[in-house]
Amino acid sequence: MYSTRKIITFGEIMLRLKSKEHDLLFQSPELEATFGGGEANVAVSLTNYGLPSSFVTTLPANELGTACLSELRRFGVDTSSIRRSAGRLGIYYLESGANQRPSKVIYDREYSSFSFSKPGDFNWEEIFSDADWFHISGITPAISASTAALSLEAAGKAREMGLTVSCDLNYRGKLWNYGKSAEEIMRELFRYVHVGIANEEDCQKCLGINFDAAPEKGILDHASYKRLSEKVMSEFPQLEMMAITLRESKSADHNGWSACLHNRSQFYLSKKYEIFNIVDRVGGGDSFAGGLIYGLCTYDDPQQALEFAVAASCLKHSINGDFNRVSAEDVKKLVDGDASGRVQR
Repeated sequence: MYSTRKIITFGEIMLRLKSKEHDLLFQSPELEATFGGGEANVAVSLTNYGLPSSFVTTLPANELGTACLSELRRFGVDTSSIRRSAGRLGIYYLESGANQRPSKVIYDREYSSFSFSKPGDFNWEEIFSDADWFHISGITPAISASTAALSLEAAGKAREMGLTVSCDLNYRGKLWNYGKSAEEIMRELFRYVHVGIANEEDCQKCLGINFDAAPEKGILDHASYKRLSEKVMSEFPQLEMMAITLRESKSADHNGWSACLHNRSQFYLSKKYEIFNIVDRVGGGDSFAGGLIYGLCTYDDPQQALEFAVAASCLKHSINGDFNRVSAEDVKKLVDGDASGRVQR
């Protein structure tokens, strides 16, 4: 079990504009406006579970930035280390898929206030002084050359100060466009990491580590994921554990969902959930990361930590918006087998 006084997450939060229900973008003149972003989503999950978390970012000094700040505070996230500066809030547009039509994300985040953040903008020694854990994703260094340098600065300082460092590789092909490849930056960043989180594509695109694909289409070969996690840990000897999510996308509405975890001494495989009638899968990986951090800080048994993370993410698929709004008790009920969906009176 990892100790935790406070968990620090660092990244960009954006305005999320989503078409109604399963409409195409602009099929209706209405768009749902909320906020979301990988590391902010993790911070919200953790506060919902009762763990103190702080989100670090740069927000524009305008009404949108203030509204975003208020939303984070409403969930109990510590916002005391958030910078305000000139510029704009990044936006992403979401069109939710249905059946065989996939969901689509359109980014409008160039020249955001956060994209201009650079090394020296944050006093990491002060930010990390009362914390035990630092979490970042591969989205943050993908945004700009300066946020990549800042990500390396933050992760390096966190490790130097003795924090547990976790990283969700989160490959986003639409973002790596400033002249550096994901592999160039993420292999360097990953050398600071204790707890790695990824899927098979992330490992290939961010770390250049090939995946031995399943022998039969549509069937997960768990032995190949065990080999993949061992390859990653072999190339990054400082890693204490590697978690890999296993998503089976049967349609936009129906996914199989599970995960595995290797802590160098043992390979763990979670229960698999069949998720039908998906409400919103965006933020599903972040909800897994938040659940895993909570689990590793709460349980001595890695299997319990993994089961909590997978169940937390399963529940997120039923919730609209980036944030996973469930409590730890909600997750534990699902882990214990209460999956009937019956009305609780």
